[in-house]
Amino acid sequence: MNTQQLESFVQVAENLNFARAAEVLNITQSAVSRQINSLETELGTKLFNRSTRNVSLTPAGISFLDDAKDVLTKLQTASLKVHNHGKSNIQIISIACSNESNLIYLSKTLSRCRILMPELHPFFRIIPHRSIVNLFIHGEIDVLFGFKDDIPIRNGICFKELNKIRICCAVPTDHPFSQKKEITEKELYSENMIICNSYEIPSKVANIQNRLEYQFLPESIYYCENLQVVLSFIKAGYGFAVLPEGTSVDSDITYVPLSGSSPISHGVFYKKNPNSPLISKFISTVQQKNTEN
Repeated sequence: MNTQQLESFVQVAENLNFARAAEVLNITQSAVSRQINSLETELGTKLFNRSTRNVSLTPAGISFLDDAKDVLTKLQTASLKVHNHGKSNIQIISIACSNESNLIYLSKTLSRCRILMPELHPFFRIIPHRSIVNLFIHGEIDVLFGFKDDIPIRNGICFKELNKIRICCAVPTDHPFSQKKEITEKELYSENMIICNSYEIPSKVANIQNRLEYQFLPESIYYCENLQVVLSFIKAGYGFAVLPEGTSVDSDITYVPLSGSSPISHGVFYKKNPNSPLISKFISTVQQKNTEN
């Protein structure tokens, strides 16, 4: 098994199109097909269902996709470390969070690190919740950003809070609720609700939306399995969603605090005894108070 096979597999899996994968990889379509065929032969199983019109992943292909991406990411990290070794004082830390919305809360933190730690080159990874904990525990991730209640605290793992995030009702900016300073759950009962069934939603937020679900008729609820779809539905006026404040910076969405709900703790997870002075310095830096307005 080689990187060309894995890169071809990932591109075909993400595009479900051999021609598009070849274009991204800057090789011929027949070369992509050869790489996929040799990979399937080596693994002893079909990764794709192919027809003249459609390409789809087999169950084996779906199972293999995350592993293939993980291997390529590790190789990329290793290559960066080797390339920079001895050439400069560049130092790499592997940082992860479980979804892209976490990045919104980290911009000021990373800005502070860029100024105070110019030698740091953060290698950021967005990893599904089901994989992130094991990777962190086994040392393949140096630090992890997330919501306190969503990551199990085990022996040797520490958590430092960076933000208190309010739980809100997210509505279009032209909705009457957008003018409120706060809103009660009962006020929402006359609206349509958008529910996100995904680990992208913090557990406390998921508990509230699951409780509210029983107050709505089936025709008043829209279900989504992806946070970006939820945000698109809100902007399109399908209804409201319960989300952490500032989940997006989209000016078309307003976040109105939900009365009676407690803020959720967002911060950084790290090992009690970091194996690198750089990690200790990074943890110390991100904990410093942000003096920016």
